[in-house]
Amino acid sequence: MKTRSFSQLLLFAVILCCSTTVALAGSAASLKAGKAELKSAGPLAFGPDGILFVGDTMGAAIFALDTNDRTPATGTNHSFQIKGINQKIAALLGTEADQILIHDVVVNPLSRNVYLSLSRGRGPEAVPVIMKAEASGKLTELSLENIRYSKVDLPDAPDPSAKDRRGQSRRLESITDLKYVNGNVIVAGLSNEEFSSTLRSIPFPFQAASKGASIEIFHGSHGRFETNAPVRTFVPFDINNKPYILAAYTCTPLVTIPVSELKPGNKVKGTTIAELGNRNRPLDMVVYRKGGKDYILMANSSRGVMKLPAANLDKYQPITAQTEKQGVPYETIASLKGVQQLDKLDDAHALLLMDDGGSLDLRSVPLP
Repeated sequence: MKTRSFSQLLLFAVILCCSTTVALAGSAASLKAGKAELKSAGPLAFGPDGILFVGDTMGAAIFALDTNDRTPATGTNHSFQIKGINQKIAALLGTEADQILIHDVVVNPLSRNVYLSLSRGRGPEAVPVIMKAEASGKLTELSLENIRYSKVDLPDAPDPSAKDRRGQSRRLESITDLKYVNGNVIVAGLSNEEFSSTLRSIPFPFQAASKGASIEIFHGSHGRFETNAPVRTFVPFDINNKPYILAAYTCTPLVTIPVSELKPGNKVKGTTIAELGNRNRPLDMVVYRKGGKDYILMANSSRGVMKLPAANLDKYQPITAQTEKQGVPYETIASLKGVQQLDKLDDAHALLLMDDGGSLDLRSVPLP
């Protein structure tokens, strides 16, 4: 009996191993072991099988990294509470907290572990780092020295020497946000084209990236059409069973853009459905469902965290004239202050990076 039980367990293990290999074949087979030489670590997004996509703004490239983090989260308590995570990361990396700049935070939907992209140091000598945070408070650096990865370069990124009207490098906005959507990595940012605001859809596994689609929007606060302001943050969302991008811009238009139009070299006109206030920069955005209704939660630089209804977005009158506030209504969540980054932790909770007087705290809160 013991021999038979052991044989059965061995057979089960072999089947499980083979099943895992088959499951990973489509998404991870293109990844090769080696050193992932990021020049910077910016926007993050998770794809299938624990694959983390990293936007390298200075290198104008997207990296796919195998985190090897595929163990499903167990239980229902996925709460996070790590106070002073910038100080803890600094101690781990042997530097001071003011030398740590956190650029993005995302949740691995499989394990519920949290990943942060950051810079150790400031200026051209800053070192890109990816950190993993667990609910227990454990922090681990994801080594880039020998990791399974692939990379795709953006063919029409701004030249590193190109400057905007404030004298800042336009290359820093070659990638402003990214998401994995139905087998493609959708990337927002600027290109070197005349109409430089760009969205591109890159199939994964990576082969090559084509030119992006140029995006034109009407900016109600500015009272004009614009083609050179990048999407700051976006989420994919279906409207009438068709895939769209909900995109937010500085000062703060909310725009719908059909995914079907994101073809190489295409010129796309988005539909502005809300103006949410000027002198503001949207930082991060998620869509969630609560009480049978869909909502948008948006963190902002100067207007707090907004909650907007996501129903019937196609019913709002497109904004085509100068206005300060109009379109989709919103409420400000007064209890959420100092939010710099947000992501969905699970269907009931958001994961927030919050500034508490210089101490950055990573914590979960119920979705409002």
